[in-house]
Amino acid sequence: MNKVHNDASSALEGLLFDGMLIAAGGFGLCGIPELLIGGIRQAGTKELTIASNNCGVDDFGLGMLLKTKQIRKMISSYVGENAEFMRQYLSGELELEFNPQGTLAERMRAGGAGIAGFYTKTGVGTVVAEGKEHKVFDGETYMLETGIVADLSIVKAWKADASGNLVFRKTARNFNPPAATCGRTCVAEVEEIVPVGSLEPDQIHLPGIYVHRLIEGKHEKRIEQRTTRAAA
Repeated sequence: MNKVHNDASSALEGLLFDGMLIAAGGFGLCGIPELLIGGIRQAGTKELTIASNNCGVDDFGLGMLLKTKQIRKMISSYVGENAEFMRQYLSGELELEFNPQGTLAERMRAGGAGIAGFYTKTGVGTVVAEGKEHKVFDGETYMLETGIVADLSIVKAWKADASGNLVFRKTARNFNPPAATCGRTCVAEVEEIVPVGSLEPDQIHLPGIYVHRLIEGKHEKRIEQRTTRAAA
């Protein structure tokens, strides 16, 4: 089966529908699937629930889907750097399910591993725990979190071969592997597609069995903040 597609639109063809749940890799603006996000924006798919550490910034990443009002709900850990996110949430236009970062990563990993739920102490006694089942183990209170199984995963990697084996670059690995595994279908964008057999097995971070479609493209490398230091 040929996994390589020419662009985001063709890679997403037949996968998008209103009201779907999408798991998106990335952390801040590092390792985000920007081309696929652009493809979703172009498709106009709406009422989306997106599980992602954050929602980009106002004019880049998932923030572009907020701007076009295509997102109904975010399952996230961090909502800073995005004024439109704050505006929509405070006005009641956007639903938000807060998850601690480790819990969100584990929910994705668990979903990909076929684990329906797990107990964690993180968040017990806070608003995160409201409405969730609690249980005591060895005198400590834990709460139940459910695994995430998404309709679609979109991720960004550095290199891939045509079989979909992925290599991430340094910290851009972040949420991408667990996000990739928890989708019923996974589409990955990469900076370079290399011939099958050219990747050393020990270099591969995510086996191609998890990846169904691939695109190669050029990416804009942004950072969220710029810091300055006064001269001595």
